[in-house]
Amino acid sequence: EEAADLVKNAFRCFKESDCTLLEINPLALTNDGRILACDAKVKIDDNAGFRQKKHAKAQDLTQIDAREVRAAKFDLNYIHLDGNIGCMVNGAGLAMATMDIIKLHGGEPANFLDVGGSATEAQVMEAFRILDEDPQVEAILVNIFGGIMRCDIIALGIIKASSTLGLRKPLVVRLKGTNVEKAKELIDDSGLGVHFNENLDNAAEKAVKMAEIIKMAQAAKLDIRFEL
Repeated sequence: EEAADLVKNAFRCFKESDCTLLEINPLALTNDGRILACDAKVKIDDNAGFRQKKHAKAQDLTQIDAREVRAAKFDLNYIHLDGNIGCMVNGAGLAMATMDIIKLHGGEPANFLDVGGSATEAQVMEAFRILDEDPQVEAILVNIFGGIMRCDIIALGIIKASSTLGLRKPLVVRLKGTNVEKAKELIDDSGLGVHFNENLDNAAEKAVKMAEIIKMAQAAKLDIRFEL
């Protein structure tokens, strides 16, 4: 009966707290026959924060990557990885496909970064700041499909980030969809050394090759810049 009550309470907690994980481990049987939950791991859905304000206040941000905390403040979906190719994409599916094609060409993605379907210039700017400040990132690949997201907004963010942050890392951009021609025009008129490629396969391959060149240059203690 005690075990049944524990399972019922665990399920109620899982449901009422919008959990994505509730793991009791270890679950012990004491010498006097009692069931005891010695420890537990609980994860609450980030999207349910507006309902779970009490739990949200208890969140320990020191246990989360500082870049992920910064990204969340700008409504960016960011996860840090171990590679050297910084990725900026809109849409989780496109992000996964972009990471796969980077790996196909021998590279490793440095992050999962989804700016979403309605990103502002400020959000794009912050996304670039996060990528630019990551010492692991040796080249950046932007892959945007402009459905809801307008390509010209991404272009404006690229231009502002390049001028404000002084981006030195090689940047490969692949844009398709809404206002793509306007985006190309903005980038061309900016005079920035952005490597524009409409083919995702070619864009990913170029980003990987650039990162390899950067790595070799760093090993030889050389400072290089890429020009169109």
